[in-house]
Amino acid sequence: MLCRLTPLATSLTVGLAMAALHLPAQAEVRRFDIAPASLDSALAQFGQQAGVMVAVDAQLSRGVHSPGLRGEHEVQQGLALLLAGSGLQPVQVAAGRYRLIPQATSSAALELGATSINAAGLGATTEGTGSYTTGSTSTATKMNLSLRETPQSISVITRQFMDDQQLSTMADVLKQTPGITMSQDGGERFNIYSRGSGLNAYQFDGVTTYQENQTRNMPSTLLDMAIYDRVEVVRGATGLMTGAGDPSGVVNVVRKRPTRDFHAYVQGGLGSWNYQRLEADVSGPLSTDGGVRGRLVAAKQANHTFMDWYQQDKDIAYGALEFDLTDTTLLRASIDHQRYRPTGAQGVPLIYNNGTPTHFSRSTSSGARWNSDRFETTNYNLGLEQQLAGDWQLKVGTTYMDVDRYALSGAYYSSSNNSNLSPDGTAKIDQSDATATQRQRAIDATVQGPVELFGQTHELIFGANYFDYINRHHAEGTDDAVVDFNNWGNELPKPDTDSFTPVLDYDVDTRQSGYFAAGRFNLADSLHLILGARVSNYRYHSHLQSLPSGTPSNSSLTERGVVTPYAGLIYDLTPEQSLYVSYTDIFKPQSSRDSSGKVLEPVVGTNYETGWKGEFYDGRLNASVALYLIKRDNVAEEDGTVIGTTDETAYRAVSGAETKGIDMELAGELAPGWNLQGGYSHSRTEDADGKRLTTQLPMDTLRLWSTYQLPGDWQHVTLGGGVNWNSSSSVYFSRYGARVTQRDYTVANLMARYRFNEHLSTTLNLNNLFDQKYYSGFSGSWGHYGAPRNLMANLRYEF
Repeated sequence: MLCRLTPLATSLTVGLAMAALHLPAQAEVRRFDIAPASLDSALAQFGQQAGVMVAVDAQLSRGVHSPGLRGEHEVQQGLALLLAGSGLQPVQVAAGRYRLIPQATSSAALELGATSINAAGLGATTEGTGSYTTGSTSTATKMNLSLRETPQSISVITRQFMDDQQLSTMADVLKQTPGITMSQDGGERFNIYSRGSGLNAYQFDGVTTYQENQTRNMPSTLLDMAIYDRVEVVRGATGLMTGAGDPSGVVNVVRKRPTRDFHAYVQGGLGSWNYQRLEADVSGPLSTDGGVRGRLVAAKQANHTFMDWYQQDKDIAYGALEFDLTDTTLLRASIDHQRYRPTGAQGVPLIYNNGTPTHFSRSTSSGARWNSDRFETTNYNLGLEQQLAGDWQLKVGTTYMDVDRYALSGAYYSSSNNSNLSPDGTAKIDQSDATATQRQRAIDATVQGPVELFGQTHELIFGANYFDYINRHHAEGTDDAVVDFNNWGNELPKPDTDSFTPVLDYDVDTRQSGYFAAGRFNLADSLHLILGARVSNYRYHSHLQSLPSGTPSNSSLTERGVVTPYAGLIYDLTPEQSLYVSYTDIFKPQSSRDSSGKVLEPVVGTNYETGWKGEFYDGRLNASVALYLIKRDNVAEEDGTVIGTTDETAYRAVSGAETKGIDMELAGELAPGWNLQGGYSHSRTEDADGKRLTTQLPMDTLRLWSTYQLPGDWQHVTLGGGVNWNSSSSVYFSRYGARVTQRDYTVANLMARYRFNEHLSTTLNLNNLFDQKYYSGFSGSWGHYGAPRNLMANLRYEF
């Protein structure tokens, strides 16, 4: 057994096994109307009409003719008839996914072969496609458009991409996403950036939630990826759909959905530093007609790390049901729960109190052995899809997020622009605890459909959304401890928490509602205009007080009727290539405070973007180049002080800030069996005087990853590898007149997969091949080393 399962994980694992034994496989009947044609053309139509994917070696299908298919047939039966006389036979390799192989003349072993994905089957869902791209996305505009049809930069991290690199956390995924950078300023607080701004808007299945990094209660960056089909990252302003926000973008995580056919897998992983992970997933029909479907996912992970006395432990459970209430009405309900319990503390001090940079071993950690964080996050979700007359559709999604956090701190005392570490190793250790509760409620409703006007078909969408966010944070503590940081061995007597006295109260309440309308108007066959506007109402209130006798600082902001326009123009150069330009306003109330505790005025500005997009090989490969200019006022910049008597960083407002940059990306299938995702980004943010801001982030980044399934006798083997490159970055300490700088660095990774048959496979990942020593992120006075060279192995069985 890999690791001891909690009662919750044990119960779910047993439930998954029982479901796998009792769920019946359904033979759903579909109506087909496919005329005789080339096999490739017939398969494209079959994929659309059956809602499945069919993969075939291009050499096998070249020049082959299909007799077509008409009438009502079960999917597998229909596919067999479509292939009559072709010399090929279908093999189901996953739910809704088939591969074509030469008809067997004996009990010969299955030839997996390098395959070409039939683009007709590439919809929004990426699970089971084997693809590094998607057929459609709605995150940027709520309309189901292809990447080429969307006038903004979008990266889609597919299920296959996550599986190939064994990316199990949101932070892992975002580190691999083109154009995304990250800093980390202590503990479990990951600060994500895109285009020079913090990325704090996270959607769950398109329903917007909020993240407040000042509270340190940031569950969205700690998500486990076992329950998700894909992650869609839109870079640039998204105010039309999400309301008030930074021009950084939005991260939309899309959950796995119940399937009409039985599908299940179980996998186990082992790795460096005693990494152990067990994961199971079962999905299928719960009624004889498939009108009720369910899915269960459970995962358990426990591991040490390369840092002394820093360990992680988490449990994940997810259950989802879908009901076909009528032929036109779908109801979806799900619950997911994550328990995350790290022990110890990440990170090291960046600088000594004489202004000299530190140079610690990567194994150094900054917390006592008993330092701990406890997160319990539960999401409740409900969705309704109603087909209306005239191909119109109503969608309603809701979410309720409940987060409880308790932290017991015995870690290096960090404060912005200051060091509590002497060259002789004398260091202050904060001793405190904190409790935090967070509640979020959100609802999103849209109605959309086509209209005929002036001989063209256009699409209109009307929507409304609402969310409220409540976070209550209370901290207590006692006097700082003093240790010899070079020799303490992370040993510190655990304090009696009953002797702690109140230190801080920090409460945040945010509410936002909005209404929007937009349309995609086909001005000509090759010219398309997306035009829309949103009206938003926003309320923010915070309470900050240093205890027991500090003066309360209360900040409130109310805005009503804020109008956010959006315009995008797309010109089709060819059926595969487009040019686009887009514009939107920026309005973002912010939580950053000045040294007196006052919240800064909202960020306002404009976002311009222009670019080129290409969609090749019937949509299996997507490419893009984007240039952007962002103008903002009231941008928060660290001012080198702290807020009152707290250790929270203080900011000042900077006007006339500009961010200029370029994003380039290529993702999908270059040739049968050859997948690639790569992106280069350059982003520079300056104030009105031309001084660079956000120097703690690299200006230039490169993300490159590729896999190739070998041909011939080596068809069971897939090899992959990639590099991540970041340009230099730095943090300036005005107190000491010193700057800590990290030069540009490159991290190389490799992978290999061997598929024994259509059910069993194993994957091996070698990360940081050349054992590069680097900071994966730093901020304030913290630095966080990236992991040294390490191995991860995975064994997976698919039913």
